[in-house]
Amino acid sequence: MMNRIYMVNSFKGGVGKSLVCMGLIDYLRQLGEDCLLVDTDTSNPDVYKAYTNVIPCEMVDLDAGDGWIDLINLCDLEEHRQRTVVINGAARSNEGVSKFGDTLKGILPDLKRELVTFWVVNTQRDCVELLKDYMQVMGGLPLHVIRNGYFGGEDKFEIYNNSALKKSVEKNGGKSLTISELAGRVSSVLYSDRKSIETALTEMPLGNRAELLRWRRDCKAMFDKALK
Repeated sequence: MMNRIYMVNSFKGGVGKSLVCMGLIDYLRQLGEDCLLVDTDTSNPDVYKAYTNVIPCEMVDLDAGDGWIDLINLCDLEEHRQRTVVINGAARSNEGVSKFGDTLKGILPDLKRELVTFWVVNTQRDCVELLKDYMQVMGGLPLHVIRNGYFGGEDKFEIYNNSALKKSVEKNGGKSLTISELAGRVSSVLYSDRKSIETALTEMPLGNRAELLRWRRDCKAMFDKALK
């Protein structure tokens, strides 16, 4: 199997991309994969700050074409060629993807990598409309949609669930997934204290650890559906 690049995105702030990205990195590391994080949220790099002492981390601005060149060069560096790359997308990245996404898409065969996207949605319409914009550039590549349970059960995601886009995602082999809500008192530690999941599990009180372990198991089951 080719080494993969995972893109966690939504072009929208506040939908839970950072937490999904942390969950993905934690999942991959439990599988024994060596990961490189590329955080493109240069204005609020939560994931970078949580994982900078855990795995190799880089910050890249994908608003401009030079950032996409830097991303490709990072993926091709000898020290990173055998690593799985996880990209944390920025909320504002729609314009950069629209202009320069083909730069990455077209070079994937030369990188000998596959790009897999996890698109995080809330219950609002703009998440679906922005996904349509993303697929116009990155269409044909593996893509899975994650409904963030923080915003309610699956039945609350009517706009996505009833959309033609959901049918298109699943017709192309993608999965419509749901990530369970993580208790706020636990997620706030990951965000405010800039802790990786594995670090938090060694430092939190027992009850908090129990909740994080429950969420971690749910993440594993969810990512298993998409990636195994």
